Amino acid sequence: MADESDISIKTPFSAAAADPAKRRYRVTSFDVAAEAGVSQSTVSRALAGDPVVSEATRARVAAAAAKLNYHVDENAARLRTGKTGTLAVVVVCRPDEEFKSFNPFHYALLGSVCAAASRRRHETLVSFQGAPDRLWGLYQEQRKADGLIVIGTSENRPAWDYFHTLGQSGAHLVCWGSPHEDLDWIRSDNHGGARMATEHLLDSGYRDIVCIASETSAQRQFWERYEGYAECMVANGLKPRLARFEEGHTREEQGRRAAVQLIRSGEPFDAIFACCDEMALGALNVLREQGIAVPEQVGLVGFDGIKAGMHSAPPLSSVEPDFQAAGEMLVDRLLSVIADKPNEKQRVPVRLLPRGSSRR
Repeated sequence: MADESDISIKTPFSAAAADPAKRRYRVTSFDVAAEAGVSQSTVSRALAGDPVVSEATRARVAAAAAKLNYHVDENAARLRTGKTGTLAVVVVCRPDEEFKSFNPFHYALLGSVCAAASRRRHETLVSFQGAPDRLWGLYQEQRKADGLIVIGTSENRPAWDYFHTLGQSGAHLVCWGSPHEDLDWIRSDNHGGARMATEHLLDSGYRDIVCIASETSAQRQFWERYEGYAECMVANGLKPRLARFEEGHTREEQGRRAAVQLIRSGEPFDAIFACCDEMALGALNVLREQGIAVPEQVGLVGFDGIKAGMHSAPPLSSVEPDFQAAGEMLVDRLLSVIADKPNEKQRVPVRLLPRGSSRR
């Protein structure tokens, strides 16, 4: 028979268990609410990334949660809300496009979307799609994601028609680059950015400014940029001129062909505003091949702020959207749609990046 000492040694008992003050206490969302000075429901919404909670309140709740070492029970939250905590992102490519030649603007936008979702405690599921027989967006129906962000080239009309049908059928969907106006979208301030570019060229002493764009392009933002350019030209007593690009080619090749046609026309010009950076880089190559000095003879400005423009010779002036704001707006708008609290379509702010291609 064991004596008392044996029993006491084998019993899992400690001083901490005897003292209630020393027992391990599980922090709850009510503790976080008390620390942050908000309601428990606000804590839940803030930590779930609900856009109805202000950034200041969200930061205060996050700080309180970090101080108390509080972590959301993700599995319990998903069971309770029926949400996956995941957002799907589809990048629309050309049907036959190789990823190495994909528009770098969309890679930058994709990165900003994933980062914004992460800051709002959401995972992202990313898919690149182009071929008509490989289009798929039933993430919500199969409970793989709570909603869908679609970005990419507008020239793949079958792909956009497919996602348009999904949106019309009630899917939670927000897009960038869609040719369909009735889809929920976020876009750059194309009109304002084009005015910035044109005013910069005028301030630099250029007068015969031509815009590479197309009124028939599925890329609606290209025509918005032409309209901003044209408005600025007219306001300064100058005539707008359009150098149309041809559909069915890469953006760089479109810029090359437009520049070739402009030179062959024989009409004088001393500056080009291209409606995207890749077109501007294509035009720059043609100008250099023809011995036309940039910026001494011809000024050049693009739009999109892609990194490749920094390394051209000369460096390309451009209008750059706020990529971080773009990602946050896309994610917040989708979360609003998921919560059935849609708000107005928004424009992402832009800024001018004046570089060597437009400074005489």
